[in-house]
Amino acid sequence: MEDFLKHLQKEKNLSPTSQNQALNAIIFLYEAVFKIPMKNQNLKTLRIKREDNKPIILTKDELKQLFYYMSGIYKLMATLMYGCGLRMSELINLKIKDINFKQVEVYVDTRVIPLPQKIFEDLSVHVEEVKKIYRDDLNQGYGYIYEGNREIEDQFLFPMKKVILDKKTNSMIRPSITDKTFGRNVKDASIKANLDNKVSANTLRHSYATHMIQNGVDVKTLQKLLGHKESATTMIYVHIVRELNQKNLSSPLDF
Repeated sequence: MEDFLKHLQKEKNLSPTSQNQALNAIIFLYEAVFKIPMKNQNLKTLRIKREDNKPIILTKDELKQLFYYMSGIYKLMATLMYGCGLRMSELINLKIKDINFKQVEVYVDTRVIPLPQKIFEDLSVHVEEVKKIYRDDLNQGYGYIYEGNREIEDQFLFPMKKVILDKKTNSMIRPSITDKTFGRNVKDASIKANLDNKVSANTLRHSYATHMIQNGVDVKTLQKLLGHKESATTMIYVHIVRELNQKNLSSPLDF
């Protein structure tokens, strides 16, 4: 059991919660199916203690350092993810049609998010390059995404460099860059920038939310921008800002 749980942690990279769920399932198997009691097996040592779930927040200067060590499409993805507060899954699944340059907006599900002005030009150049890639793909008879969809506007905003074989349709397609590839690039950049070793791609979304609160955006507005179902989830960032403000307090004698 211990070896199996270590396998889930190291090889499958499962979270502590998922590892504990797996342990509960094994205990149920032994006791309910095999009829083997497990109470005296000292299983507490196998349970993973939950780490502090407080998100890592980067300052504006730290973000500049992070972006400095990124380049090309991955830097554009990172700045867009931070600039719009996107989830990782939302970022990699963006389509060309989700960027409205006329209205300066980004569409994610039912949300409308302001498109950052600082990446407007870079993103518009990128879109034209991506459209050319897809046109070349289509001329060669491949390049669609789902259900044989060959419309340019419906293609991924951040496609892979290479086409791959879709075994279901036996056709060559160009899917989006994977979350693992993007996440690895963010991690590598954070290491080069000497940032907190827990920095991940999701740090960009957390930093966006925190900075929006610091800039005076109210919780309800931020909740809509982030796509949170419950306001309690958004309130986490209010608490973070309060903690940061407390850390920066000083005596009036020093004013």
